[in-house]
Amino acid sequence: MSADRCRFCRANGLLLDAAIGETEHFYILPSADPAMPLAAMVIPHRHSETPFEMTAHEWADFPNALGAAQALMVANEPDGFTLGWNVGAVGGQNVFHTHLHIIPRFATEPLAGKGLRHAFRNAHLLKDAI
Repeated sequence: MSADRCRFCRANGLLLDAAIGETEHFYILPSADPAMPLAAMVIPHRHSETPFEMTAHEWADFPNALGAAQALMVANEPDGFTLGWNVGAVGGQNVFHTHLHIIPRFATEPLAGKGLRHAFRNAHLLKDAI
């Protein structure tokens, strides 16, 4: 997708959400998903579709962006985090602008202790498809 039609590119005016944090190369958006109201995304300012296209300068600034996102979440006192990149349509990517999902996790939640692989291990249809 081109940057002029990308809803995460700020320059084209399609992004309606306000950033809650920013570094030199990234901005942080709160989750719009009602099932994960405390989650956020770290998104590069420059348009790229996947993290494989990020520049060395972006990767150098990435720890700053990740730290800024974590700092925004500490008030909720999470017990852990799940971080995830969805890359490509088959990988679950819906917005084709690089973005990292940051999901705070809590010991009291029903899936506490279950990481990303849990869903795949229990997806019997996926196992049969491979």
